Amino acid sequence: MVPLTNQHFDVFVIGGGPGGYAAALYGASAGLNIGLVERHKLGGTCLNVGCIPAKELLETAAVKRAVDHAGAFGVMAETTGVDWSKTLERKQAIVNQLVGGVTGLLKNRKVTIFDGTGTLGADHTSVAISGGESGDVTITADSVILAAGSVPRTIPGFPIDERQIVTSDEMLSIPELPSSAIVIGGGAIGCEFASMMSDLGTKVTIVEAAPSILVNCDIDVVKVVERSFKKRGIDVHAGVMVTGQETGPDGVTVSFGEGESVTADTVVVSIGRRPFSETLGLESTQVQVDDRGFIVADGYMRTTADGVWAVGDVVNTAQLAHAAFMEGIIAITDILGEEAMPIDYDKLPWCIYCHPEVAFAGLTEAQAKDAGYDVVISKHRYSGNGRAMIVGETDGLVKIVAEKLSDGTGGRILGVHLAGPWVTEQLGQGYLAVNWEATAREVAGLIQPHPTLSELFGESVMALTGRSLHG
Repeated sequence: MVPLTNQHFDVFVIGGGPGGYAAALYGASAGLNIGLVERHKLGGTCLNVGCIPAKELLETAAVKRAVDHAGAFGVMAETTGVDWSKTLERKQAIVNQLVGGVTGLLKNRKVTIFDGTGTLGADHTSVAISGGESGDVTITADSVILAAGSVPRTIPGFPIDERQIVTSDEMLSIPELPSSAIVIGGGAIGCEFASMMSDLGTKVTIVEAAPSILVNCDIDVVKVVERSFKKRGIDVHAGVMVTGQETGPDGVTVSFGEGESVTADTVVVSIGRRPFSETLGLESTQVQVDDRGFIVADGYMRTTADGVWAVGDVVNTAQLAHAAFMEGIIAITDILGEEAMPIDYDKLPWCIYCHPEVAFAGLTEAQAKDAGYDVVISKHRYSGNGRAMIVGETDGLVKIVAEKLSDGTGGRILGVHLAGPWVTEQLGQGYLAVNWEATAREVAGLIQPHPTLSELFGESVMALTGRSLHG
């Protein structure tokens, strides 16, 4: 641990999550003297209570599905249940290994790590550290990056007790898997938890205020997930507001809509995350914060105060670890006086790890039309894909949205939307096509390996040229 002496840094980062540690690592690799303070655990939400542990639990669900359906492949196997404690043990081992890896990387690049809560000084060049093993110390820096992250949003009247009413944070370490659960919120996080618990034997109900689950996804992708959820017995109540709850010995009864209610062992409040900016001391600075607690920053991640940048969940951008990584890189690039390229958030890659998986980049069909584009659509389903048949996962589709040329064929690819087996691993070429503003004809001329799931993307793009092979 660092000694209690005043130190000066080229750049000081408040927060050790994906945005913060990415900025620190990238800055250190450029030769900057970097300091970083973290109040909890390095790795932030993503490594500790987000991406990594959630996907480990989803992989447990995938393994159980494989065993449950092994007979279809001629493999005689059966499962009598899940050893949840073993699942949690494996999850935590992966988390610990990755957190240790980040810690090692930071130390190897000579980043000075402080343990405690960092508060920005009114001069914008000092940071007071307190409440941790580093003790009370004030450092100074030429530039400061705010990367304090986020915490789960909660609902008034739903007290979090870490067992009957939980957020995503507690759900990832809940001591017993409930026999029934109500998931409030049908976004990406809610659908991932609902899918995981259902596959592991929990009776799941989703209550969502928006007209449908996964409301920001393309409608054809949403329909794939909705059909799968219905087939697996997941009850979805969309377009209704939660009105209250009553906790008793038989569980928690959640009221919603016009007098409807459902009772379950556990309620998972999954309505998104809010910025964790209140410990930064910004009220005494010139850093502007909006009415939702987000730090105001431009495309170069500059705040309204000279010498201060902000990245990750504390700014009002996509709450994605990979977006935070790039925001950290952009901030360091700008600090170095080099030319940075702001993120085009409309073209980010998105991955949702429910079953079936969802992945997309670019505009949905509805968004493209609302933006004034005349579009042409190509859709191909995995039911006709050889590799999908082999692995026994034929639900889903590839959908391409492209500008419509005068001859009716597809021009520039505006959006790529996938639902189905391992689509989170297939999005790469679709993301590149959207961001490089490639045309359907350009992409159709590239060879897809066979037999693969990804060749369905090639088939879908080829169809936009007016010619096709298998569909």
